[in-house]
Amino acid sequence: MKWLWMILTVIAGMATSVQAGVNGGLGKRIGVMEGAFVSFLIGAMALFLFQLFFGKGNLLQMFSVPKWQLLGGLLGAFYVFIMVLVVPKIGVATAIIAIIVGQLVMSSIIDHFGLLGGTQIPFDIKRMIGIVLLFSALFLFYKK
Repeated sequence: MKWLWMILTVIAGMATSVQAGVNGGLGKRIGVMEGAFVSFLIGAMALFLFQLFFGKGNLLQMFSVPKWQLLGGLLGAFYVFIMVLVVPKIGVATAIIAIIVGQLVMSSIIDHFGLLGGTQIPFDIKRMIGIVLLFSALFLFYKK
């Protein structure tokens, strides 16, 4: 079952690359802020329909969660906006590598300190080497 989750996660990563290219093109046609808005609007409508028919939770509980847990939507909008902005300038591959570098640096900090209610996983030499290699990949992809 773990492999299924990993495969689904890889597919989601592939989808973000397609999303970056699609949103970058959209932003060039209708404007950066407008492209990010349209992308998020369509995604929100799709999620509304999915939760309406398949959701098993309680949407009204959003009013009782810690307020910091509601920042995910803002962070997602920031991500989409930045991708719409930068993909036409640096390309999909470079943008995705930069995103992955940022994700791994921040997620390693979150894991190391057990932040946001997560499990504490110490930062070790293997993780450091992985991040250094990713920075190297970013350099190689971005270097003209």
